[in-house]
Amino acid sequence: MQFRQKALSKLQSPEELDLPVHFARPQGRLVLAVTLLVMAAAGVWVFTGSVSSRLSAAGILTHSGGSYLLQSPYAGQVTAVLAEEGRPVSAGTPLVEVATDHGTRTVRAVAQGRVTTLAARTGSVLTTGADVAVVERVQNPDEPLVAMLYLPGDSGGALSPGAPVDLTVQSVPRDRFGMLRGRVEAVGHAPQSQAQISGFLGDPRLAAQFARQGDPVAVVVQLERSSATASGYRWTSAGGPPYRLGSMTPVTAAVHLAAQRPVDWLLP
Repeated sequence: MQFRQKALSKLQSPEELDLPVHFARPQGRLVLAVTLLVMAAAGVWVFTGSVSSRLSAAGILTHSGGSYLLQSPYAGQVTAVLAEEGRPVSAGTPLVEVATDHGTRTVRAVAQGRVTTLAARTGSVLTTGADVAVVERVQNPDEPLVAMLYLPGDSGGALSPGAPVDLTVQSVPRDRFGMLRGRVEAVGHAPQSQAQISGFLGDPRLAAQFARQGDPVAVVVQLERSSATASGYRWTSAGGPPYRLGSMTPVTAAVHLAAQRPVDWLLP
């Protein structure tokens, strides 16, 4: 009660009514104005601005049909190799001859394509199921390459067809020739097992590498064509490398995701 009486008496006393009122200093008003301006700009940016991001992924250049691993149905010694790497073959084309306990047997191509790897050598001994060759499924030697990317299973939902992709090609010096341009053509609906990847690429070791962190989602990237480059594809540099690209070449991709408004991060 004592403090209340003192406060009331001080308010009723007119002896301090003539004292000047102290307003904020100019520096303080400037700081306040800048703070309000920054807050207003941030508010506008949250609703109207956009933020772009990229997703990194490992992949490989190949043809859209993939490859298959041809294995020997016979056990024996290879007496003749009838195919050459890089040569086209038709379904049924003989690739190697194997001397078995029941006579000479011929291992033939299963489907049309191009031999990319010959594992069998004259004189080598094969067991049943041993690797003989990798055959790429191509109908036309001029068929364009695609990039097959393998992303973690939970990343596929962030991609959509048409998204731009920059590809660093392992066999092409990036500082000299830049990156290969492409766009997402298709995104897999479900993760692929290591066996499925191996069945498409024809290479169990690559399949194990891509599935090292779990079953990935396959993404097909269509490469942008260009008649002005030696490779036949468009690059971030003017001309790209002065040579053509080969299939089964590893790449590292940067996929440009759709820009998002910052306010979208705050909404459920």
